[in-house]
Order: sequence, then structure tokens, then C-alpha cells
Amino acid sequence: MNSYIRILKSIVHALSTLVATTMVAKVNERPNILFAFADDWGWPHAGAYGDPVVKTPAFDRLAKEGALFHHAYVSSPSCTPSRGAVLTGKYHWELEGAGNLWSVFPDKFDTYPEILGKAGYFASSRSKAWGPGRTETKGRQLTGTSRGVDPIRNLLKNRPKDKPFCHWLGTSDPHRGYAKGSGEKSGMDLSKIKLFPHYPDSLEIRGDVADYYFEVQRFDKLVGNTIAALEEAGELDNTIIVMSGDHGMPFPRCKSNNYDSGARVPLVIRWPAKIKAGTVVNDFVSLIDLAPTFFEAAGLEIPGNVSGGSLLPLLKGEGKRDRSFVLHGKERHVPGQEKPDMGGYPTRAIRTHDFLYLHNFKPDRWPSGTPHYEKATIGNAWLADCDNGPTKTYMVNNRDKDAHHRNLYDLAFGKRPADELYDLKKDPGQLVNVAADPAYAKTVKSLKDQLFAELKKTGDPRVTGKGPDFDKFPYLGGAPKFPSPKKTKNK
Repeated sequence: MNSYIRILKSIVHALSTLVATTMVAKVNERPNILFAFADDWGWPHAGAYGDPVVKTPAFDRLAKEGALFHHAYVSSPSCTPSRGAVLTGKYHWELEGAGNLWSVFPDKFDTYPEILGKAGYFASSRSKAWGPGRTETKGRQLTGTSRGVDPIRNLLKNRPKDKPFCHWLGTSDPHRGYAKGSGEKSGMDLSKIKLFPHYPDSLEIRGDVADYYFEVQRFDKLVGNTIAALEEAGELDNTIIVMSGDHGMPFPRCKSNNYDSGARVPLVIRWPAKIKAGTVVNDFVSLIDLAPTFFEAAGLEIPGNVSGGSLLPLLKGEGKRDRSFVLHGKERHVPGQEKPDMGGYPTRAIRTHDFLYLHNFKPDRWPSGTPHYEKATIGNAWLADCDNGPTKTYMVNNRDKDAHHRNLYDLAFGKRPADELYDLKKDPGQLVNVAADPAYAKTVKSLKDQLFAELKKTGDPRVTGKGPDFDKFPYLGGAPKFPSPKKTKNK
């Protein structure tokens, strides 16, 4: 009998060891997660999208070896809400005050690095992550610890050996300001730059775009160096790499606008274990889909309160989620209205392959901030919802040069009606609002009904009438200042 018990104990011990070893192996097999996120980098400014000037070898390599997304959108074309939406997998209108720029991130919302950290990942970050703003509890690390000037190599060297990493590779590129002339001096041919059609064609604007490209290339080089470090460490193929930007470039009618030039962003994902090289995705995706993607990849249950959906089923050809459209919107970027209005320019949008429909909840307000600097809410803020720069100054100074310049100025800085509709087959540049055309009445109604129904599902206060008033949350930042009447000839 004693011999039988000893044998039984030995078997139980062996089985326990096997199970424990298998569990450790499974934990160690979980992929690392690298999220490379640029500041103000918008679509389609990458070589993989056919841009003839900007050089993005790291992005292009990831596209070749993974999946390239042609219709990726942020929740909001504004830094803080865009980043909060990525971290939580929720639309920015679900995040209370964090739906605004320069806000407070509420304690009640968990982030994917925090959740992964509790599940055994080593979470870390470099440079800009969530923000600008502050957390409700001082010192809360939304994306993990920051690790030095070369965090990826430090991370690979110092992380616990039994833990996969979750790293946020942040940067301040290509946010303004720029070194004027840096793009052209680096060898860029200004004549080959493809300007958005909402800009007048001028050397001043082409040079400004080239300077933006220069910083896009600097970000791409940072990602390339990080990829090289992963290769050296033998970690590349066990790492999910995602590379994107938080919204469009900091130019008129781009950043802080819900057109494709503001809300559409570059996106690639590389993970050889699950994603076939050279995959091209034309379905609509939102960056709120990234958090649930990371959860599924890590073997975690996706929280029931996220609005995004994992991209892995889509990449395997098994996706059941309706990706024939995408939603995005905007609350307060900066308080750029006329005194004493501290509100933003609230907008919601639905984008399909055929149309872009936007609903502006406060059409009496200035979408880019008041042009009357002496009446501005914050000091002498001037067109405060648009970053200062040569393109902005050129368009203001030359707005009455001719009818074409005036029209483009109005598109960027003028007031807008409550409803906007763009027929993308006829007008891919989204210049002609056809919402008031009787021929599009049914389309406007259909898309508006669909948009509002989707917003109700996520409890958007702008639609339900319940919840916080985004205009009443505190604003912790500043705003672009009016340079001088002499420089702008602003009347």
C-alpha cells in the first residue's frame, strides 16, 4: 500500500510539474506589444500610401511584412482625447472630461497597459504618451514606467526575464514647431509634394509641408532603430508592432477637423505568427480597436465595457463586426470662441466608402476659433483651433487675393452649417458640402439616423442628453496667440 501511495504521489507531482511548466511556457509565449505613436502624423503621408516625397522605410517595411490599413481613423482629431480612446478602447465621448484636450483623466477608466501589467506584462513608455493633461490621482502611470533615453534597449536588458513587454514608443514628432526650411535643405523636391486640395498652391505652403515631412521621417527613423534593437535581441517575430499617428497634420482643415485630412491616420500592424505578410485592409477600423486587439493577443478576456473590437478576426478573414463605416467626432480642442464662451466645437461624423456625413452641434460657433483676436476667450488667442505656422499665416494674409483663395480660407476658418455631406465618388477632397442639395436628402437622413443610433448605443451625452457637459470641464492649457496685426494684416 505504501509503495502504491508513493507511486501515486510521484505521478501527481510529475503531472503538477508538467502543468506548471506548460503554464509558464504559455505565459512566455505571449507576444510582446510595441505601439509606436506619432504626434500629429496623418494619412496619407507615408511611402506605402504612395506619397512621392516623404521617406518612411520603417513604416513601409512593416506594411510589407504585415498588414497595411487604408481606412484607419482616430476617435477624435485632437491629442488628449485621441490617446485616451486608444488606451481605453472607448470613444472619447465616453471618457467624460478626458474627451477634451488638456483635461483630467478620471480614475474610473482603466487603460490597456495597466490591465496587461496586472496580467504579467512589463509596461513601459517613451516620451509622449497620454496627454496633454493630468491624471485624477497624481502620479498614475497610464502607460507604464518611462525608461531613459534609449528605453527599448534598457527595457530588453532590464525587464524581468519571465515577462513579455508592452511598450508605448512615443515622440513629439511631427508636432509643431518646425525648423523652417529643414525639409527642402534635406533634399526634398517641393514641386513633387501633393498638397491637399483645400490649400492654395504656394511655395510657402509646400515648404511648410516639407518641414512637416522632415519630422515624419525622424519618427520613422526612431521606429526603424527600435525594430533593429528587437532584431538584435531575437524578439522581433514575437512582437506585435503597431505604428500610427494620433490625428492629421497640424495645418488648417486637418488637425482638430473631422475630415479625412484630420481624422484618418496611417496604420500598419506586423505579427508574423498571426498576420500574413502583404495583407491589405480596406475595411474601416478605429484606433479604439487596438486595445481589444492587444487583449486578445495576450490571451485575456476583452472587457465588456470597451466599444472597440479586436482586429484579429478581421485579419484572419473571420470578422463578424460591421466594418462598412466608422465613427469619429470632436469636443473641445481649445476654448477658441468669443468671450465669455469657453466651449468647443462639438462634431460627430460617420464615414462610409461613398460618403462622409458630419453633424455640428453648435454651428453658431467658429470651428477653428474666432478670427477676432481681441474678442477671444483666452487672452489674445486667434483662430485658436488651428496651430500657428506658415500655412495658416499665408492663408490669412492672402484670403482676399482672389475668389479661389477666399473659398479655401472659408473652408478652413469660416463657420459651418449643422449638417455636412460629402459625396466621395465625386469629391474625394471633401470640398463641396451637398447636404442642402435636395438630391441628397435621403442620404443625409439615412446617415444621420445611423450616426445617432450608433451614438446612443455608446451613451454619447450629445445625443442622449444625459451625462456631462464637455464645455464645463476645466481646461488646463493655453492657445495659439495672435502674432501681430502687421504680420497677418488681420482686420
